[in-house]
Parts: sequence; C-alpha cells; structure tokens
Amino acid sequence: MYRYDEFDQTFVDQRVEQFRSQTSRRLSGELTEEEFKPIRLMNGLYLQLHGYMLRVAIPYGTLNALQMRTLADISETYDKGYGHFTTRQNIQYNWPKLEDTPDILADLASVEMHAIQTSGNCIRNVTADHWAGVAADELADPRPVAELIRQWSSLHPEFSFLPRKFKVAVTGAPADRAAVKFHDIGLRMHLNDAGERGWEVIVGGGQGRTPMVGVTVREFLPEEELLGYLEAIMRVYNLFGRRDNKYKARIKILIHETGAEEFSRLVEEEYARAPRPSVEVERKELDRISAYFAPPQYETLSALQPDLEGRKLENPEFARWVRTNVGAHRVTGYGIVNISLKPAGGIPGDATAEQMRTVADLAERFSHSEIRVSHHQNLVLPDVKLSDLHEIWTVLSADGMGEANIGLLGDIIACPGLDYCALATARSIPIAQSISRQFSDPSRLEDIGPLRVNISGCINACGHHHVGHIGILGLEKKGKEFYQVTLGGHSGTDASIGGVLGKGFSEDEIAGAIETIVDTYLGIRGDSESFLECIRRVGTPPFKEALYAPA
Repeated sequence: MYRYDEFDQTFVDQRVEQFRSQTSRRLSGELTEEEFKPIRLMNGLYLQLHGYMLRVAIPYGTLNALQMRTLADISETYDKGYGHFTTRQNIQYNWPKLEDTPDILADLASVEMHAIQTSGNCIRNVTADHWAGVAADELADPRPVAELIRQWSSLHPEFSFLPRKFKVAVTGAPADRAAVKFHDIGLRMHLNDAGERGWEVIVGGGQGRTPMVGVTVREFLPEEELLGYLEAIMRVYNLFGRRDNKYKARIKILIHETGAEEFSRLVEEEYARAPRPSVEVERKELDRISAYFAPPQYETLSALQPDLEGRKLENPEFARWVRTNVGAHRVTGYGIVNISLKPAGGIPGDATAEQMRTVADLAERFSHSEIRVSHHQNLVLPDVKLSDLHEIWTVLSADGMGEANIGLLGDIIACPGLDYCALATARSIPIAQSISRQFSDPSRLEDIGPLRVNISGCINACGHHHVGHIGILGLEKKGKEFYQVTLGGHSGTDASIGGVLGKGFSEDEIAGAIETIVDTYLGIRGDSESFLECIRRVGTPPFKEALYAPA
C-alpha cells in the first residue's frame, strides 16, 4: 500500500498545525461559527444534530493494522469507543469535542492518515473496488491510479472551489464492485483489440434528489492519458456547472441539461485545445506509485484443501460462512475474507474499538497486515490462505463479526439517519435493526439468496436506497416518519435505479412490508432466479398487489 514521502508528511503535518490555530481562534471567539465553517469542513469536521462529527479519509478503502489500531485508540480516547464505516470507505466519529480535533488529526498524521477531502466542494476521497489487487476477475489493480488521482487533485488550484462536491470511483475489473456508474466520474478498465489497457470514462452518475446513471463519454481512453482527460472534464464542469442553486450544481445536472452528446463534445474540444499534463510525467509517477502496491510474496499452495473441506463438513455454520463471506482470490490457495459489520439487530457499519483491534490482529497474522473497507460498510482481509479460514472465523465469531450474510438480506446498508444527522427526516438505524432481526435465520437468508436492502434517512440518499434491490427512504409527513419502498435498484455493471412501489409505511409496518415482498418473490421466482432477476422479469405489479390490495 502507498507510503507517505517527505512531501506527503509535511503537507499533512502543516495542515494539522494550521487547524490547531484555527480551532483555538474559534474556541476563543475570535472566529464565529459561520467563519469557522469552511475551515472545519476542509478538515472533515461537520456540525451534526447533537454535536461535531469527524470524517476520516481511508483513500480507496485501504489501510494497515497499525492504522486500524490508531482508529480504535482514537475512538476510545476522544469518542465513545466505536467508529462508523461509511459507503465512501471512510470512518466517522460521531462524538468528538471541538477542542480535541487537532489532537485527533495529529494522531492520524502520525500513521499517515488525515481527514482532508472528506467534505466541501472539492474532489472527495477517491474510492475503489474493495477487492482491488486480489480479485480473480481483475485486469489490473486500480489503486495506483486512485492514489495518482488523489495526489493530482489534493492541491490543484482549479478544483479547490468547485460548484459542488465531486466523487470519483475506480475499478480494474469487469464486475463493478465500486458503483462507478453512480459517481461524478467513474473509471472502469478495459482491454482494446490490441490487448492494451485503457479506461471507460463514465460521467454524471449520482443519487440524492435526482438519481441518475452515469453516461459513457469515452469508451476507451489510453491509460497514460487519464489525468489530461480528467482535467478537461473538470474544466468543463467548472465553466458551465451551476453555482446559483446547490441542488442543481452537480455535474449530473449539467449533463442532463446540456445533453450527453453535447457535453462529450465540449470535453473533447477542451481536451484537444488546452494544455495537459505530460504523458511521460504521468507514466513516471504511476510507475513510482505502483511500486508501493507490489503484491506480497504468496506461497505456492494447492487448490485442494482437505483440512478446510473437513472443517466445513464438521461445522455447517462455518461452511455457510465460507460460502457467503469468502471471495475468489487470483492466487491458488488463497481467499478474500469479507467481515460483516452487520450482526442481527446491530447498527450497520459500526465497529467497536475492540473489534477494530481484533481485525488489526487478524490482518497482521493472516493477511500481510492489510485491511480494506468496502462501500457496503464492511471490512475485508484481502490475502488469506484457505487453510487459515477456520481460525479467522472462530476469532471473528467470538467478537461478534462472524455473521454469514455478505450480499444477503442481512447485509443492510444504512446511513446514520435522524439519530445523528441534521439533514435527516427519519431514522434509518432502528429500521435496519428491525429488519435484520426479522431476517436473522442464516438458513433462510441463504435460501432467499442475493438481496441488497439499502436505507436512507432523507432524500440525500447517503444510504444508497436508489440502488438497493429493495430501497427504503425515510421521510417526514405531518410530524410522523414514514418509509417509501423502491424495487429493482442495482449499483453493478448493469446499473439501475429502483422504482417507487406506492405509498409509504410507518415504522411499525416497514419490516412486515419487506417480509411480504420477500414472500412474494419466493412464491414466483424461477429456478435459480435471484431477486433482482425476478424483478426485472415480472416488474413490480405482483409486489404492489401483495402489499396494497384490499384484504
């Protein structure tokens, strides 16, 4: 993984000291809250419903054991003993004190971490496939490119005050695990007919008030031309993006109003006209960064693992966990362990300090000290020998992280909602807890099969409800919370936005409504047909009838 050079460390250290001075001025009253707001947002500090919230960057979701232990220590020293992993592969602390935040940032800087670019109208923390570098289907590890984009964008003067926040996601695999079609810019690697690597450039995706699937503006961009092309996109956005209305300031609205064809023309014209970064410098920098992502020394292992098979036969619960939580690794004899932070009745994405330390210990012992954060609010050990799976599962289970539900109905995405967020109109966490308790039987979850439930507490869609196979949007009406249901969303390669079923449900009704939807699916599905495939085949009428038809 990437390691700071002298410039990186100096930059982050200086930012910490600047913010220490700025915080002192705010505490003394020299700065008003309104004057302090843009300063704190540049350092990841939000003012939420009950107090401040600090969002820490985990670039492209990669961190090491030492960094994870530091996150655990921060949660105990400055917060309430836990952290919340988010859909942007970050971690949030919900209860820091303002006077402590410079010390928190200093602790982060000591292990090459920061909170820069986690807020404000800038290019936010770049996200990537959480299986990057190890996935069996991958063409190339996208993390060096994600790091290149991070470095290129961090101090770029043209991108420090954009019309609105800007999100970039990168994947090096044909299977999209990074939701690239729902980002302002999504990059997906392809091979051309000559076997050369290049990028499909997708622009204008997003969720929120106006959900849109991104459009492809370049089918194949040569790998070494990336930064020049991204600059052309950003310049067009800076020139024509709206600044008079924040609800219409995202690049997706610009593309919608301009038209995808005309937007592509403007980008190509800008790319041909304007000066661009040197291809040679870009290649040199990418090579330099790539050296930090060299794969570990894997052992030569057999595909046959008699001990593993024996353990699975002896213990059905372990066998189920292997089926649901272990992904295919590119190296024979290894697996990708996906750690669920979604226990039945738990808060999706939350991890205690003890759990973070457990994961750090496991990473050191079994995964070359590396950990990933997924945009599904789970954790990943990317390089695990199959022979170590049983011991890992045993340790995880003892610490409340052995749930066998990755990609199943219990693996719910949820935003903090009205329990924390000042923008929320309804609670998300209690709904997620209620549904996960109702679907806590692992055998039933496996029988239902792949099914993603995503919950947002307001129209801003931080819980990605638009792309849930079942999406739930919490709203307020006449002083009461109610929950609107959508069906058919998907964030993968064949991306789609869920369609609204009908009138919403109360807090007491929503878990039962999900039960009815699932029962309806089980009654009409074809052989080996997933929930999403069923929805796409039959549409929503059977589900509407089951939910809304008079008794």
